[in-house]
Amino acid sequence: MERSIYRSMRLLQKEHWWFRGRRVILASLIAGLGLRSGSRILEAGAGSGGNIALLQEFGLVSAFDMDAEAVNYCRLDTGVHSLVGSLPDENPYQESGDFDLVVALDVLEHIGEDRESLVSLASCLAADGRLLLTVPAYQWMFSGHDRIHHHKRRYTLEGLERVVRAAGFEVGRSGYFNSLLFPIVAAVRLGSKALSRDSRSDTKMPGQRLNASLAWIFGLEASILRRAAFPFGTSIFLIASRRASDVASLGRAN
Repeated sequence: MERSIYRSMRLLQKEHWWFRGRRVILASLIAGLGLRSGSRILEAGAGSGGNIALLQEFGLVSAFDMDAEAVNYCRLDTGVHSLVGSLPDENPYQESGDFDLVVALDVLEHIGEDRESLVSLASCLAADGRLLLTVPAYQWMFSGHDRIHHHKRRYTLEGLERVVRAAGFEVGRSGYFNSLLFPIVAAVRLGSKALSRDSRSDTKMPGQRLNASLAWIFGLEASILRRAAFPFGTSIFLIASRRASDVASLGRAN
C-alpha cells in the first residue's frame, strides 16, 4: 500500500466502525478456537498494529509487515516484536513451525502469489496450529478503493477455499461477514462507479453517532457467527489447519 494509506489507517483503526466491528468478530472467532494459555500467535501483514491488542488477549504475539515505517509504528504503539518482511519469499518466520495461530487479516488480496504466500504461512505453524484469514469478497465490487489499497483481487468463498486447499491446508470453518451492512456498502461501491468517482478510498471517519451505530450493527454479527455463517457479505473469514498427511510426514521426519 501507499505510505499515506498506512498513516491514514493508523489514525482510523482504533475508532472507525469497520475496524471496531471486525475486531469484535475476530475476537469471537479466535475465542472459539480454544487456544491454550501462552499460545504463540503470528500476525502476517500487521501494518501499524491495530489488531495486536486483541491478539494479545489470546497469547504471545509476534508480527511482520513489508513497510518499515508501519513496523516502527507497530513497535512504538504496541511494544510487540515486529519485523520487516513480506510474503511469499521474505517471511522472517518461515519454517519456524512453532506458532499455534497465524493470522493474515485482509492481507492476501494484496499479494499476487496467494497460494505461495499460504505455503509460507503453513511453514510457520505448529503441527496442531491454525490459520485465520480474512479477505474482501466479490470481484464485482472491485473499485477505486481496492486500487488505492493495491488489491490484486477480491474473492468468493469457493475461490478462497480452493487456493487454501491447494496450499496444503484443510478448511475448517469459513463464511461471509459484514453482511448486515452489505446492501449499504455495495450501493456505495456501485454508486462510485456509476458516478465516475471510482478513484478513492471509502475508508473515512463518519460522524460520531453514525460511526457508533455502524460499529454496533457490524459487531452484532459476532453472536450469529458463533452458530452459523452468512450466505453473503463484503468480507470472508476462513479457519484452516495443516493437512493431516503433511503433519504426519513432519512427525516421521522428526
